[in-house]
Amino acid sequence: MIPRYSRPEMTALWEPATKFRIWFEIEAHACDAQAALGVIPKENAAAVWAAKDVEFDVARIDEIEAVTKHDVIAFLTHLAEIIGADAARFVHQGMTSSDVLDTTFNIQLTRAADILLADIDALLAALKIRAMEHKMTVRIGRSHGIHAEPVTMGLTFARFYAEMERNRNRLEKARWEIATGAISGAVGTFANIDPAVEEHVCAQLGLRPEPISTQVIPRDRHAMFFATLGVIASSIENIATEIRHMQRTEVLEAEEFFSKGQKGSSAMPHKRNPVLSENLTGLARIVRMAVVPAMENVALWHERDISHSSVERMIGPDATITLDFALARLTGLIEKLVIYPDTMIANMNKFRGLVHSQRVLLALTQAGVSREDAYRLVQRNAMKVWEEGRDFREELLADPEVTAALSPAEIEDKFDLGYHTKHVDTIFGRVFGEN
Repeated sequence: MIPRYSRPEMTALWEPATKFRIWFEIEAHACDAQAALGVIPKENAAAVWAAKDVEFDVARIDEIEAVTKHDVIAFLTHLAEIIGADAARFVHQGMTSSDVLDTTFNIQLTRAADILLADIDALLAALKIRAMEHKMTVRIGRSHGIHAEPVTMGLTFARFYAEMERNRNRLEKARWEIATGAISGAVGTFANIDPAVEEHVCAQLGLRPEPISTQVIPRDRHAMFFATLGVIASSIENIATEIRHMQRTEVLEAEEFFSKGQKGSSAMPHKRNPVLSENLTGLARIVRMAVVPAMENVALWHERDISHSSVERMIGPDATITLDFALARLTGLIEKLVIYPDTMIANMNKFRGLVHSQRVLLALTQAGVSREDAYRLVQRNAMKVWEEGRDFREELLADPEVTAALSPAEIEDKFDLGYHTKHVDTIFGRVFGEN
């Protein structure tokens, strides 16, 4: 992933040096297990650990690979150069390249998941703070982009919180799903290596042994993992889309923080654009781009082919690095989001009480008017507001068919904003587990 959309911790996870360090640990732990079983001399296993603190020469490994055309063999050759041919004699005993590659990839994905879980925790904290801050800040709810009925800005933040909390649960499950390793040898039969080696290596590296592998770990696990990343990215876009709407000039109920010296347009000095939200929308597309290839990787030939390999070399780093950056960016955006409660009220009152139409409809039915007639009466007066700019309450009070069923006081009561916020505490209790 390009540096512009990368953060150091996640990027380091995918560096060649990190990968080779994991490869070494897999091989060294496997030697320990082989020695414990009496398959190789204990002194040879101990000698492998001489490279424990060595920084592997990535350029040298690349140089060897240019000749061997095989990355794992290139690494093993370089390891032998470091610890000596005799010490390296039993390294990779009974193993195949996929044992190293697949186990490493799953280690990287589990570590990436840990970073992403911490990112989501930070975002949840920011969303909760803003939800509590604007718990009773009334704004108009919209359906189809059209004014519907009053909600609160706190409820908007709370539903995003609940969505991200679901995503956190999904990611925990995806992490568990991917946290397996395989040291089962060619075609996965353990013919040349004892299953105890796999158990030892996995225990040392925080994984579970894959119950049954072929020569690779089954890719349905990876498909589920990347699908989860895609869902999280879609939730990021969901939040970003709401912010983009709120920042529209005609709406302006909230906007991204505009720092001193920031410029919005090279041509129009007045511009303050939702650039972060738009950027997040684009980054979400990049993360989701990994989902279909991960799904297609599930179908491999027989016990193994490498059609998945080139795909994973790209989607592993790109999807996790991008999502890490996007979650951190969204957290900062939420923390600094500028909210305009007065504009929210002004927008809600733009159509002079029209948003209370359902309350009047229900009141008429409660007063004995049929639903069909009640709907006709309310809509008739509502259309005057839409088309002629009238005041909804005044039109109702002047309509003899409405006042025949409802007193002026009963009509006035239907315009109370507090009616729409009476269950906010209940909803917050469900979301945040608080009274």
